[in-house]
Amino acid sequence: MLRTLVSTLPSVTFERSQALGDLGIHTVADLIKHLPSRYETHHGSMTIEHADTLLGEKERMNELATIETTIVSIKPGWRRGKRSRIEATAEDATGTIQINWFNQPWVAKSLHPDMRVRLHGSLSRHKNILQMNNPRWEEIDEGDELELIEGDLRPVYPANEGAPSTQIARLIEHVYEEAIEEIEDHLPEALRQELFIPELASAYKLAHKPTTADEAKSGRRRIAFDELFLLQLGVMVKRHHRRDVMHAPKLKWSEEIKIRIAKRIPFTLTEAQDRVIEEIASDMTTSTPMNRLLQGDVGSGKTVVALHAMLMAVTCDAQAALMAPTELLAEQHYLTIVQLLEGANVTCALLTSSLTTGERKKIVAAIAAGEIDIVIGTHALLTQDVIFSNIAIAITDEQHRFGVQQRALLRNKSDDENAIPHTLVMTATPIPRTLSLTIFGDLDVSTINCMPPGRSPITTKLVQPEDSDKVYSYVKSLVKKGQQSYVVVPLVEDTESGLKSAVDHAAFLQSGFLRGCNVEVVHGRMKSVERERTMQLFREGKVDVLVATTVIEVGVDVPNATIMVIEHADRFGLAQLHQLRGRVGRGSLPGVCALIASPTTDDAIQRLEAIVETTDGFRIAERDLEIRGPGELFGAKQSGIAPFRVARLPRDFELLRLAREIATTWVQRDPLIAESPLLKARLMKAYGETLGLGDVA
Repeated sequence: MLRTLVSTLPSVTFERSQALGDLGIHTVADLIKHLPSRYETHHGSMTIEHADTLLGEKERMNELATIETTIVSIKPGWRRGKRSRIEATAEDATGTIQINWFNQPWVAKSLHPDMRVRLHGSLSRHKNILQMNNPRWEEIDEGDELELIEGDLRPVYPANEGAPSTQIARLIEHVYEEAIEEIEDHLPEALRQELFIPELASAYKLAHKPTTADEAKSGRRRIAFDELFLLQLGVMVKRHHRRDVMHAPKLKWSEEIKIRIAKRIPFTLTEAQDRVIEEIASDMTTSTPMNRLLQGDVGSGKTVVALHAMLMAVTCDAQAALMAPTELLAEQHYLTIVQLLEGANVTCALLTSSLTTGERKKIVAAIAAGEIDIVIGTHALLTQDVIFSNIAIAITDEQHRFGVQQRALLRNKSDDENAIPHTLVMTATPIPRTLSLTIFGDLDVSTINCMPPGRSPITTKLVQPEDSDKVYSYVKSLVKKGQQSYVVVPLVEDTESGLKSAVDHAAFLQSGFLRGCNVEVVHGRMKSVERERTMQLFREGKVDVLVATTVIEVGVDVPNATIMVIEHADRFGLAQLHQLRGRVGRGSLPGVCALIASPTTDDAIQRLEAIVETTDGFRIAERDLEIRGPGELFGAKQSGIAPFRVARLPRDFELLRLAREIATTWVQRDPLIAESPLLKARLMKAYGETLGLGDVA
């Protein structure tokens, strides 16, 4: 039954099957795992007259009411800002009620006159008319299986237009008894008793059909623990395998090597940089493969730390690789490192997809022959033909942009299947404490928690689009003083969406607000040679204003650029905005970031409020987690890890810690999970591929 496709169930039309699929429900197992988002207490239906009397003289009633009634008429309406409103009139034998649905235009397609409906919501009165605003509703039909006894807890499921909560509830009711019988519990009874958690089948019963709120919580807690425990178990198995089975080159580190490297750096390191370098060096002097996360805010000096690690490898006649998410960032790293190593006996190469076939073959051959010491590149480093002669360290910049599997590919460049390089992953988007135990749980963490001297404060302002002329007037005044500016737009070319594009906006500014300024464009679709030429002109101060897409999000360092204007700022993520803002204030003059936007969604408003309130990347990371949740922050594309169905972070952080403790103890006792075949099978199904456990467990 659990493997049965929901599309084969009675009453499931093709359209409903598609709608269920959008909710992640494809099989009966998915249906059973689709837990209620909340519960409502059923107090019995009442007549409209009873509801009117209950409300009395009050304008609003906080308690929810349920009314069974008939739709008389339904019509669309509009309110300020052109947000939609659907207005319906309904009646029963005792009276009439007006129902309003705001921003739910699909309701008009679903309701029609003479339809019998059950409304559930709060009552209010406007101009002496009894109303319900945005009530939940369901059609009443003869085959209504969801008869409710007064006082029952009624599950409300995550739903969409094509698969409303009531229909999902009916489907679950249809398969419930048979499906529950097939659920196997992969946790040993002893562990369940130790944690005071129910069997898995019982947990689903409690979640779908609780008689009390405590029962619902108990069921949800067990299922959430399962999700967190499986991930922690996978992470711990991988960590154990890496530390106890795999090995990496054992490098040398001494004060002499440190002094030789320091001579190449034209500035004094901060205490935080020194501390982090020692942490990394300590890892690399052992044969236990380093797996370390280096997190530091925008401009905190991570690249210099990475260079120390790479030169430590080169000093020991080994190779180093640095992978960046974009060509522009790879080019920036390459230029910075080549400049710092000018005159040194260190060979560097840049490997990106923009190279000609001949150029690429030449570099790949030199890498394999050990003729190149430091390789900087993009995803082009991940192809099968890139084989290192003796790679000692692999560094990934902006690690959240690469999936777990991609990071693994960069490591495994050796004929010895148990030999891997030391791994360092860097990010300017700090990992929130709550997420640090999830997919990043196998990483040791180093933090650069202070900025290098000379960095200036950045002021961030939110500006309405109608006031953008004032912003550009200010930009022009700064240009006249010899300063430079970035202007960031979300698109490369114009579309019908009404959003500004880089190419068109540059032309608009050049002929309008910024007439007389030298305005140039940079975006990801440009040829690398052309893009680098423009960037070099900007670095040299020959370009006043650089209009760009998010291609400049990371790695670009032009100290004379003091102001950044971000058009349609509500279209960017919080981490993106923070990264972009970090391009200014990198010199002695204070930086300004102007966010031009008129946000309309709650998420966008919260993002912009957060970015205006603080420049602290660590606070921004936590705020981003609160706004978006871990599913979005993971991103299946980035991490290869699907969002949790039931567990929610940071709400379930204590449960996550418990899961980690138990998983750690478990793997210490049984590294291959050999003693629990059912649990191992469940683990491999969930994370075997995404965490690369196939060759581990």
